Amino acid sequence: MNQESEPEVTRREAGHTESVRASRLWWDRNADDYQREHGDFLGDARFVWGPEGLDEERARLLGPTEKLAGRSVLEVGAGAAQCSRWLATRGARPVALDISHRQLRHALRFARDVPGAPTFPLVQADAGALPFADGSFDLACSSYGALPFVADPVRVMREVRRVLRPGGRWVFSVTHPIRWAFPDEPGIEGLTVHSSYFDRTPYVEQDERGRAVYVEHHRTLGDRVRDVVAAGFRLVDLVEPEWPEWNRQVWGGWSPLRGRLIPGTAVFVCERD
Repeated sequence: MNQESEPEVTRREAGHTESVRASRLWWDRNADDYQREHGDFLGDARFVWGPEGLDEERARLLGPTEKLAGRSVLEVGAGAAQCSRWLATRGARPVALDISHRQLRHALRFARDVPGAPTFPLVQADAGALPFADGSFDLACSSYGALPFVADPVRVMREVRRVLRPGGRWVFSVTHPIRWAFPDEPGIEGLTVHSSYFDRTPYVEQDERGRAVYVEHHRTLGDRVRDVVAAGFRLVDLVEPEWPEWNRQVWGGWSPLRGRLIPGTAVFVCERD
């Protein structure tokens, strides 16, 4: 297998170190294509919770929009920081964190190329070892960032809890766990169960030497709830966005056909005591 060859797809165990390395390398390598393909939908300063198009402007899962001003917010797995940019336009004080240097370069590009774009700190770091003092933030959020790709989500959420102030809210979205039982296809072929929902073996793409180049971890809905509780949070709400009529896009296995029949995203709204 040479550098241009497709990676081997398999299901096997992948621990913390291997998963972190794979995520950093994959997002650095694919950030340009990702932003080119999905940038129009994500916008320059829009807070979208998932491919369905549920946005924070309407959902208000972090709390009333008018009360965001002055609040410090940590975005975990920020990518090009579109969500943080939206928060900044509402008067919040965001910090955008991502493991990928290349993704954060796109955040810098937005700040440079968009007239009047707000600026805020960009931090490259592992979500499982947040480089912030205890109680640094009022709120924390993650839209498909970090948690689907880490071997130990409780480790990440304990770190988030540590840097939140008492009463702080933590909201994160991930692929809805039921999606793991179906093939990642947007058409009719993606509507038939093909594997066990209870098989938690990670999805891994690996190179010719057996090194993971992409890792995604499956947790059942019950696992996610237990993870939230184990990290010391209280689960306030679990949102399963329905596919809206206006959204005609296909994004990987997400599509209007599937979105009207099975949930594609789960959003967990949590609070720290």
